[in-house]
Amino acid sequence: MAEIMGIVNVTPDSFSDGGEFLRAEAAIEQGLRLAGEGAGLLDVGGESTRPGAAAVAAGEELRRVLPVVEALAAAGHRVSIDTSKAAVAERALAAGARVVNDVTALADPEMGEVCAAAGAELILMHMQGAPQTMQQNPTYDDVVGEVGDFLAARLEAAVAAGVPAERVWLDPGIGFGKTVAHNLELIDRLGELRELGRPIVLGASRKAFIGTITGREVGERLGGSLAAAVLGLVRGADTLRVHDVRETREALAVAEAILGRRAWRGEPASAGVSS
Repeated sequence: MAEIMGIVNVTPDSFSDGGEFLRAEAAIEQGLRLAGEGAGLLDVGGESTRPGAAAVAAGEELRRVLPVVEALAAAGHRVSIDTSKAAVAERALAAGARVVNDVTALADPEMGEVCAAAGAELILMHMQGAPQTMQQNPTYDDVVGEVGDFLAARLEAAVAAGVPAERVWLDPGIGFGKTVAHNLELIDRLGELRELGRPIVLGASRKAFIGTITGREVGERLGGSLAAAVLGLVRGADTLRVHDVRETREALAVAEAILGRRAWRGEPASAGVSS
């Protein structure tokens, strides 16, 4: 089964659950719940990257995320730190995180060296523009080709900084400087990005393009999110970054049984079973 990355937003302003898990205790409880539902990786972030989001100082970001990373790692769970700041990544890795999820793909010139020194895995994501402006007028001649070229170049930069290629994952950045049509084309053509030779991360859960298609508000986009997850799996995603772990795991279990990717022995896919 594709790996499921559960989202733990320790922020007041994330697009889906902003403020819901801002207290460390609530975020830790949420992370433990998602792990119990089958998330193999818990993605902890302290700065919203929704369209129009304001930047957060490193000190405030660290205040939000460090207690959560420490607690979840101490409980034996695999944790990623969702940050674009090398200083935050370094402290989070020292606190027990094992993966850095960098939506700016090494815009901080020290990020690659921090990941290399810690032996961390690194997720590089494509974004056209910055969160404050990325959805104003996203334009591409060939969205898949341009995203692929960008990710290939950032993969080379990561390797040059000392991160082994086998520790790098790639994310096309659904919703980060893309129209609805761009998002749909990227998901449909994920297989072309796999030609870069690295695992593909897909984060489509509850995003605006689903709301545009279905007419549903953020909290009512489960059906569309599951459709994106299943089609993402079919098109080649290796990791799915989601809010709704249990439902996604069940949808993937059924999809993979139908596709014949896993022999079904008459036993349900329980949350605690390794994939």
